[in-house]
Amino acid sequence: MILGLRTALYPAPDLAAGKAWYAKALGIEPYFDQPFYVGFAVGGFELGLVPDAKPGDLGAQVLWGVADIAAEVSRLIALGASPIDPVTEVGDGIKVAAVRDPFGNRFGLIENPRFRVSDVR
Repeated sequence: MILGLRTALYPAPDLAAGKAWYAKALGIEPYFDQPFYVGFAVGGFELGLVPDAKPGDLGAQVLWGVADIAAEVSRLIALGASPIDPVTEVGDGIKVAAVRDPFGNRFGLIENPRFRVSDVR
């Protein structure tokens, strides 16, 4: 049984640069920081950076929740990301978008007014 997002792994061949960028993008420092893996605790979930993986758009694509998707896309672009998919309403007030981080990874976002924190386990 799938219970919900727990960890999203992002390739980061330059782990130091990846750690610095994601710390700025997420607004937090990593809780786990080793040469083989850097982990950030984000709202009960984990974003992990893996140094020996290849960046790109293929593979699992996760969506990270935000309160104001247009503002967040602008902020991430100002931090060095580039746009992939513009903010798009997909129905029921839910909006999605994606940017490419400075290392070539897709970083998906979702503004979902129906998401309930109480559902996180």
